[in-house]
Amino acid sequence: MFGSLGIYNYRLYASGQIISLIGVWMQRVAQDWLVLELTNGSPVALGIAASLQFLPVLLLSMWGGVLADRSDKRKLLLWLESALGICALALGLLDVTGVVELWHVFVLCFLLGCFSAVETPVRQSFVVEMVGRDSLTNAVAINSMMFNLARIVGPAIAGVTIVAIGTGWVFLANAISFVGVVLGIYLMRTSQLLRADPVPREKGQLLSGLRYVRHRPDLLTVMLLVFFIATFGMNFYMTLAILARNVFGGDADAYGLLSTLIAVGTFAGATWATRRRTPRMSVFIGSGVLFGLLEIISGMMPTMLLTGLMMIPVGIAMMTFNSTANATVQLAVEPEMRGRVMGIYMLVFLGGNPIGGPLMGWLGEINGRAPIIVGGIVSVVVTATAWIILVRRGDIARPRWRKRPSEAKAEGEARGDGEAELPLAKKRTGGVGPVTSRG
Repeated sequence: MFGSLGIYNYRLYASGQIISLIGVWMQRVAQDWLVLELTNGSPVALGIAASLQFLPVLLLSMWGGVLADRSDKRKLLLWLESALGICALALGLLDVTGVVELWHVFVLCFLLGCFSAVETPVRQSFVVEMVGRDSLTNAVAINSMMFNLARIVGPAIAGVTIVAIGTGWVFLANAISFVGVVLGIYLMRTSQLLRADPVPREKGQLLSGLRYVRHRPDLLTVMLLVFFIATFGMNFYMTLAILARNVFGGDADAYGLLSTLIAVGTFAGATWATRRRTPRMSVFIGSGVLFGLLEIISGMMPTMLLTGLMMIPVGIAMMTFNSTANATVQLAVEPEMRGRVMGIYMLVFLGGNPIGGPLMGWLGEINGRAPIIVGGIVSVVVTATAWIILVRRGDIARPRWRKRPSEAKAEGEARGDGEAELPLAKKRTGGVGPVTSRG
């Protein structure tokens, strides 16, 4: 499970990353709570803040992928992680000095989103340079475990800290946490990095990435489902805050508790993912339907305790869906396209938030339970529709994405052509093997 940690550079990266991720999750809780405090509990303002933070993904994530393919990823990450820390520092200083206003939060949300939109595809495509192809799948699973462990620890600490000393100190703590990840990247042994040759600067590289995905039905199917479910079903940064404060009348610690319980589920799902070697379309589709159904049920729970308990299986289903989608995309992509494809993936994963955030906020004004229930309904409908289409095409009954070696060999012998029906990802990459990416 932890084989990648035996690699010096990845061990440095993981050590700094877990500290930084805890700080990031602390800031997410504190930022949402600060917006609610400044607006007397307005879900619309919360949706606007989320939209401003995710809007740059629409504009910059694909360019971040182009930069990742062209540049020295380690040096680029040093600058980007430092910029993220400065944004947290600025918000913390404004808050603890008592001068923070809503527009300050909105501006810093936008700046944070700009840097994050570029940083994410660069960081994800840098993992393979630290660990190599053979350890890549394991490293991606460990990244997901760290991310979700931070989701458990960060919101819990943030909830207690906000009640005790206020939101400003949480932002400052997050700023300090970035020192760990910057130091880890700086201290890496560059001679041990397995760097890919940078792609020469040419015109049309962004469009070539889009054309690559458009002509790949496997990638296109996954990305469309990820877009709809992430946009409408995975708005927990907002829906849980609305449930905690406006439905159940709780405080910041109640929001932190709900966030922690869903993180327990996602951590369990990420741990399970370390045991899977290849993605299966049936698991991807099935987990999407299950996620939607569980989300609908959780939105109907009469008490906060029952809602919180439902968040655990919701988190497991969500992480199973996300990790399968991520692995499917990266196992199927050629190395020279990795950065651009991951930029597009992050666009569809996060880029819908400027649409989903305000819409879910508007629904929250009408009824505090509506956003989470409607999100579950959308998830079920789009995934079930995809399931029907794939069954008719035979991709579920006879999966093209994964077959047991004995089954594949038997099919090849039965056809008499000596060629087994290989997993789709391996066909596309010429049998090179896994090409994967933070959960």
